[in-house]
Amino acid sequence: MGVKYIGDYGSDGACLGRAATDKIGFYGTTPAVRQSVSDTAITTAAITTTTNSHGFADTTQANDLCTIVNEIRAALTTIGLVT
Repeated sequence: MGVKYIGDYGSDGACLGRAATDKIGFYGTTPAVRQSVSDTAITTAAITTTTNSHGFADTTQANDLCTIVNEIRAALTTIGLVT
């Protein structure tokens, strides 16, 4: 069987799903609605190497970053883009 392409060479591109409630799945996973990640912003304070060896001003910055990365990974895993 040949490769199937999504898109019609239109200059506007292609879109999967029309609404946040439309379910999409990749690589054989069960389709799921659009995933969300917390809107907690990472502190934009300057990262420094003088505070500690990891470059964060405090542990809150590092923990917030880990939390968001884990949420992104979980969202991508749910729709099948990563394992």
